[in-house]
Amino acid sequence: MKNIILLTGLIILGSCNENNPNIESNISETLNTDFTKYVNPFIGTSKMGHVFPGATAPFGMVQLSPQTNFEVMFKEDGGYNSKTYEYCAGYQYQDSTIIGFSHTNLSGTGHSDLGDFLIMPTTGDLILDPLKTERGEKGFYSKYSHATEKASPGYYKVDLESYNIKAELTASERVGFHQYTFPKSDDAHIILDMVYNIYHHENKNVWTFIRVENDSLVTGYRQTKGWARDKKVFFAMKFSKAFKSYGHKKYEKVKYDGFYRNFNQQENFPEMAGKDIRVYFNFDTQENEKINIKFALSSVSSAGALKNLEAEVSHWSFDKTREETKAKWNKELSKIEVSSLNDSDKINFYTAMYHTNLSPILYEDVDGQYRGLDQNIHQSDQFTNYSVFSLWDTYRALHPLFNITQPHRNNDMIKSMLAHHDESVHNMLPIWSHYANENWCMIGYHATSVIADAMVKNVGDFDKERALEASVNTANVRYFDGLGDYIDYKYVPDDKSHSSVSKTLEYSYNDWCITQMAEEVGRTHTQDEFEKRAEYYKNVYDSKIGFMRPKLTDGTFRENFDPMDTHGQGFIEGNAWNYGLYVPQNIDEMISLMGGKEKFSNHLDSLFTIDIEEKYIAKHEDITRDGIIGNYVHGNEPGHHIPYLYNWTGHPEKTQERVRMIMKTMYAPTVDGLCGNDDAGQMSAWYIFSSLGFYPVTPGSPYYALGSPLVVKATLHLDNGNKLIIKAKNQSEENVYVQSVIINGVKHTGTLLSHQDIMRGGEIVFEMGNQPN
Repeated sequence: MKNIILLTGLIILGSCNENNPNIESNISETLNTDFTKYVNPFIGTSKMGHVFPGATAPFGMVQLSPQTNFEVMFKEDGGYNSKTYEYCAGYQYQDSTIIGFSHTNLSGTGHSDLGDFLIMPTTGDLILDPLKTERGEKGFYSKYSHATEKASPGYYKVDLESYNIKAELTASERVGFHQYTFPKSDDAHIILDMVYNIYHHENKNVWTFIRVENDSLVTGYRQTKGWARDKKVFFAMKFSKAFKSYGHKKYEKVKYDGFYRNFNQQENFPEMAGKDIRVYFNFDTQENEKINIKFALSSVSSAGALKNLEAEVSHWSFDKTREETKAKWNKELSKIEVSSLNDSDKINFYTAMYHTNLSPILYEDVDGQYRGLDQNIHQSDQFTNYSVFSLWDTYRALHPLFNITQPHRNNDMIKSMLAHHDESVHNMLPIWSHYANENWCMIGYHATSVIADAMVKNVGDFDKERALEASVNTANVRYFDGLGDYIDYKYVPDDKSHSSVSKTLEYSYNDWCITQMAEEVGRTHTQDEFEKRAEYYKNVYDSKIGFMRPKLTDGTFRENFDPMDTHGQGFIEGNAWNYGLYVPQNIDEMISLMGGKEKFSNHLDSLFTIDIEEKYIAKHEDITRDGIIGNYVHGNEPGHHIPYLYNWTGHPEKTQERVRMIMKTMYAPTVDGLCGNDDAGQMSAWYIFSSLGFYPVTPGSPYYALGSPLVVKATLHLDNGNKLIIKAKNQSEENVYVQSVIINGVKHTGTLLSHQDIMRGGEIVFEMGNQPN
C-alpha cells in the first residue's frame, strides 16, 4: 500500500444495540474507552474501496454521506460509462467538489444503486443543476478541502467553500440529522435533488411525489428502477426554521397533467409530482445562523417516516444525537478490545470492525412494519427485518464473524432471509437482495451457507426445519442460473451457461451446506441426496492439466481454455488458478485430486509468485493490480480462503507467513488502504479474523483454520457472558511463525480451532517466533 501517512482529521463517534443483556456487564469495564478514535472512515474512500465517509449508526437504515460527482451509467452513444464504477458509494477522495449529501449509500460494493434524497445548502443566485447549467455555467456544487473535512463513526463535517457554509451530519438508525451554519444572506437555499441517483440512467426515476405539509415539514417518496428494479423509499423532512418560499423544477417533458395545468405548480404549490424533480426552499439567514434538518426514511410510507422521526429524534439537539450514536458505535467496537504492535494496525482493526457493522441494514420502521419482496407491507414477528444481503461476498467471513460478535443480529438476518423466501414468487432465499428487491447479482445460493453456519454453531432460535425446507426449495429452482442443467448433468455445461465452473463449484458447496442442515434436523433422505450433489465439483476437474476446467454438454472439456485468464474461461471474477481451488467442503479430497500435499503446496507457492500479465485482468473492473500478489487475487473474494489451504498440506508455516504478509501489504490506514471493494464488509471481516489468528475457511463447519495473529492481545466480550482472551507471546513484525498454541492451559494440536473453544471463553495463547516450528 502506498501513502503510509496516517490521515488526520477524523476520529470521534458511535454503535447499534438490541443485543443480549448478558453482554452489558461483560463490557462495562470498557465503556470509558473511546474506541471510535481508532476508526478512520476515510480508509478505502479512494480508488477501489467503494466505502463512504458519512454519518450512520451501526446497521442503520440511513447512511448520510457526501456525494462528490454525478456520473451517469451510460454514455450518449449508449455504451457503459466505466467512470460510474468509481462512484459506487457516491464519493471519491481525490475529488475537490461536493454536490450534496444523500441519505442512502451502499458500502464497498462492485455495482451500485441508491443515493436517495440529495440535499445541498447554497447561497446567492438559485441554481438547480448540480454540475453545469444549461448555459454551461457552474452548477450548485461546492469546492471543498480535506483540511476542513472530518469524519468519525456517526459524524461528518466539511466546509462548503463556494458558499461559506459549514455542513455537519449525524444520524440515528432511521433519521439523518443535518446542521448547516450559514453566512448572512437574503438568498439562502436548501435544495432537495430528487433527480440524483448513484448508477443513474435516464429511466431510473419512475416517480416522485412530494407534499409541503406546512412551512417546515415536507413528506414524500421516490420510486426508482435500478439495480433494485422496483425500489420505493418514503421520507419526512423537518426544518428547524420555517422557509420563506419554495418551488421546484421538472426535468422531463410532461405530456399530460390533467387539470393540474390550471395551477402555477412551479412556485409555492404544496404538491409536486413527476419523474425528475429538484425542489428548493428559500431562507433569510443571519451570520453563523444554524439551520437543522431531520430527514427520516421508511420503506412503508411517509407516515411511517414521521413515526421514525418522532421516535428516534424528537428534539433539535444535533450534539445529543451525535453523542448517542457515538455511544452506540463504542458499544459495538468494544466487543473486541485489541492491543497492537503499532497504531496503524489498531486503526486498521477498528476501521475494519466499523466497516463490518455498516450492513446488512435495518429495514423496518419503529413499529415493525416493512415492505416485503412481494411489495406488500408486512409486520415483523419476533424478529427485526434486515436488508442488503451481498451474500456471494459476505457468507465467507462476515456472517461467520457475526456468529461471534453479533449472534442475535445474525439470527434476525436469517429470519429476514426466511421471510424473503416466503415472500418470493420463486420460493427462493435471497441471492443478492436490497430494499425489498432481489437483484440476482453473482452466483450460488449462499443464504444456505449463512444458515448452515449458524446451525452448526448453535446460533439463533430460527426454525431449522423451515430453514432447511427453504434451502431445498432454492436448490431446486431449475430455471435459476444453470441450476437445472447442474442437476441433470451433475455439472453446469459451459455451452449452456456462463461462469460454468464457478457455478458448479459453488452449487456443490451450497449443497454440502444443505447436508449439514439436514443432518442437524435428522432428515436423512435429504442429507443423502445433497451429499451426492456436493460431490459434483469432481466433474469439472481435468486431471490431464491439473485445473478445474469448463466442460461441455457432450462430456468433453472445452478446447479453448487458458487457466490464467480471468475472462470467459468458465469462472466469474477469477481464473482457474484462484477460483479452481474452491472446494471448502472437502479440502483433503481436492488436494488428493490435484496430486497430493506436496504438489498442491508447490501449486500454492506458484500462485503467490508467478506474476499475472495485464491482459489477463484487463476486462474486469473488480480485479486490479492493487489487490494482486503474484497471481493471487486478494482484492476479490473467491481467493480469500487460499492462504489458509497450506494448513492441509502439512505446511502451516506457509499459511502463517502468507497471512501476515497479506495483512501488511493489502491493508493500510490510508485513503487507498483497501486493496479492493470492501464488498459490504467481507474484505474487512477477513482482516479481523486473520488479525485474531484464525479464519472460517469452511462456513457451515464448526471449525476455523489457524493462522498467525497480528494482535498482541485481544479480548472478545461474548454475548453469552463469557470473555475470551487471545495473547500472542513474543509478538513482533518478524515473529510471524506460531511455535505453539495453548488453549486454557492445554497444548493444542492440529491447525483447526473449534467454535466451542471460542464461545466458552478463557484464554488462547499463541507463542510466536521468527522460524517455522
